[in-house]
Amino acid sequence: MPRFAANLSMLYREVDFLERFAAAAADGFQGVEYLFPYAHAPAQLAAQLQAHGLAQVLFNAPPGQWDAGERGLACIAGREDEFRAGIEQALHYAQQLNCPRIHVMAGIVPGCIDGAHATYVANLRLAAALAAPLGVTLMIEPINGRDMPGYFLQRQAQAHALLAEIGAANVQVQMDLYHCQIGEGDLAMKLRQYLPGGRVGHLQIAGVPGRHEPDVGEIHYPYLFALLDELGYAGWVGCEYLPAGATSAGLGWLRRQPQSVM
Repeated sequence: MPRFAANLSMLYREVDFLERFAAAAADGFQGVEYLFPYAHAPAQLAAQLQAHGLAQVLFNAPPGQWDAGERGLACIAGREDEFRAGIEQALHYAQQLNCPRIHVMAGIVPGCIDGAHATYVANLRLAAALAAPLGVTLMIEPINGRDMPGYFLQRQAQAHALLAEIGAANVQVQMDLYHCQIGEGDLAMKLRQYLPGGRVGHLQIAGVPGRHEPDVGEIHYPYLFALLDELGYAGWVGCEYLPAGATSAGLGWLRRQPQSVM
């Protein structure tokens, strides 16, 4: 079975953020991810990882003014200096947390799609050059337009075309099966299409349509987990869903998986 990482921004919200590391470890998770680490000093987070034997597998670069509705800066012309500063901050955290992946959010298209495209490619090339000497891989994630209207990057084919255009080996696709199901569907065929190329560096899951536990909704995840094994996927699968109740009580879906690895 795949290796599952707890997304601490969404799971264990019944306790304070720094307490979620212990809760995830107690439930058997060996890896964690979350949206943003910047409210805490790197040393605080590193101490939690070390104390509970957890690997930090992913977090997001600064997205701009999140509370004001910004969802990344990569495609926003005129914000290049802020984008670079955010990447440098994220890389500092990645080094301190021994985290090999940073998700770089694209942003909401500001009007001119052509200008957004050119800005996005230039920014990702710059970020990839900064990350490469540190051994960090940057992730780009298609996000469905229902949940995030106007988001620049929405489809798997678009993401893989951008990888070819950016031309950096340390930029990969973060394939969230929740977003992919809502925006495109045909999940098994897309996994068969894209995983063998080696450019999908991280997966995420949630039930559709409610973004709750993966055993609630229209996706039959046991079939997809078996397909990941068949395709030889060795990366992490982030559990980025909103529990319908207490997190631990809703982990039956995971405990039922044969030889589940958390």
